[in-house]
Amino acid sequence: MKSGKYVSKVPDSTGYIEYTKEENAIWADLVSRQKSILPGLVCDAYRHGLDVLKLPEDRVPQLKDIGQVLKRETNFDVEPVPALISPHKFFSLLANRKFPAATFIRTREEFDYLQEPDIFHEIWGHCPMLTHQTYTDFMQKYGELALSLDEKYIWMLQRLFWFTVEFGLIKESGAKTPKIYGAGIVSSAGESPYAVHSDVPSRKHFDILDVFRTPYRIDIFQTVYFMIESFDELYDVVRTDLVPVMEKALVKGMQPPTFPPKGA
Repeated sequence: MKSGKYVSKVPDSTGYIEYTKEENAIWADLVSRQKSILPGLVCDAYRHGLDVLKLPEDRVPQLKDIGQVLKRETNFDVEPVPALISPHKFFSLLANRKFPAATFIRTREEFDYLQEPDIFHEIWGHCPMLTHQTYTDFMQKYGELALSLDEKYIWMLQRLFWFTVEFGLIKESGAKTPKIYGAGIVSSAGESPYAVHSDVPSRKHFDILDVFRTPYRIDIFQTVYFMIESFDELYDVVRTDLVPVMEKALVKGMQPPTFPPKGA
């Protein structure tokens, strides 16, 4: 059980996951909507990943089929997660070049937004970027780093994941506006144009100390985005000794929130 009414689907002995006619229709409608929104907003690496994956548009893709493409392209894989997993399991999968994916899809009632990551978010949001070699090397190193650190630092690594893998922007050479690579943005109909064009959020150049000190909420459009210059920048960060930076972040404390408290 992921939470509430959503129950994870378990693959059969061949790795096949069965989806209903309505679930396939929901996937098709989600894809159709995002395809109409994303042109001009997403980065080259994401667009290339979509082209490589050739995701079906009329039905929920099978994770085993996506895994075959990812293994060919970057020696990465995607693993269905039958239940909530611990942070240790999550980091271990990444360290072993596997991305854990929820297997349920949202209902019509939560078509526009749900808090839990469903299979549309996992596949449409995350998997195209997993065809990029440097990005997957970053993901693997991130998992290895998380497994090596004291638990008191893990929440800061989770913050790094949030502001990059989930809600990251990139300044591509020659582009007047930043482009999206974060899965949480690219799978959201509302946040995709907001993240690039709205004058409400601030868009900061990526700085790891600032990332560690920036609070966020999971249930609203983000008020702060961090922009990288290249995916090498992410990989270089997780290959350095981050403990001194984390200690400095602890001393300095959190930045003031740029959003209202939940329930306000």
